[in-house]
Amino acid sequence: MAGPRQAKLSDRIKEIVATMLERRVKDPRLGFVTITDVRLTGDAQNASIFYTVMGDERARADTAAALISATGLIRKEVGKQLGVRHTPSLEFFLDSVPETAREIEDLLAKARESDARVAERAQGAAYAGEPDPYKVREDDEEPGDD
Repeated sequence: MAGPRQAKLSDRIKEIVATMLERRVKDPRLGFVTITDVRLTGDAQNASIFYTVMGDERARADTAAALISATGLIRKEVGKQLGVRHTPSLEFFLDSVPETAREIEDLLAKARESDARVAERAQGAAYAGEPDPYKVREDDEEPGDD
């Protein structure tokens, strides 16, 4: 688990990268990007930056290409603003959380729909036998009760 220093550095890198993408990177391929998370290794040498992009698959591909081409500029600014001895290398990853959340929501909707169909069928249903077949009635005699 990352310590408080890595957590502070991660938050600061997240702010710097978001600001850079908003103000300094002027690549036309860059879409509407949101930086969702930054994870640093224990030695703070590598930073994994997770992002989401609004749009279709083409927008994601174009944004990935724009981020790869702007990595050097962003890393230079991160090093300048962090003021640490070694600037971490930056690697960008498309965050799959929104797609996973959408899939989970679809599965939950299907489950609700299925539950509603089962409840609808069960509304007028009756037991095939007695309501509690394991309950011993007094008029039933067991074979060894003599």
